[in-house]
Amino acid sequence: MTDDYAERLSANRREKDEFFAEHPQSPIPPEHRDGFEGLDYFDPDPAYRVEATVTVHDDPGPVEMETTASNPVRYLRVVTFAFDLRGEEHTLAGYQQEGDEGTIFVPFRDKTTGQQTYHHGRYMELEPEGELGDGDVVTIDFNLAYNPFCAYSETFSCPLPPEENWLEVVVPAGEKAPDLE
Repeated sequence: MTDDYAERLSANRREKDEFFAEHPQSPIPPEHRDGFEGLDYFDPDPAYRVEATVTVHDDPGPVEMETTASNPVRYLRVVTFAFDLRGEEHTLAGYQQEGDEGTIFVPFRDKTTGQQTYHHGRYMELEPEGELGDGDVVTIDFNLAYNPFCAYSETFSCPLPPEENWLEVVVPAGEKAPDLE
């Protein structure tokens, strides 16, 4: 991992901490902001920045995702990412809501879920340059995995990662579970 990448990641984390501590739209409840000292992260690790091969779903299938508020939301499964992590092959589906273009939503769980990380899973977003095609290779960076806003306040409703995105591997990268005590 280059020093430049590590510095960009650190700057991104500092910026997010400032938003969470000070911004009126922060998911941190106001009564917890004075004591908020920043989010807890795993140390950056290049092993969790992987190259993934893309399979595009030309006729994306709908997926109903349960939410923390029990009102399902509908996404379209637009791509599947295949990658090697810790010597094993894995896949994650990427989703978009109908009418959305650009950002690909990748909710997931792994073997840290409910222990070191938020008990409902974490999210990643990919913003590919241009349209993806079968066989394209993109970088999936688990160091950028983050908690949904509902990890900080029950006032938010967040999609839960579908079972197809439950990884049977430990991914100690990205944000850890919040401690709002």
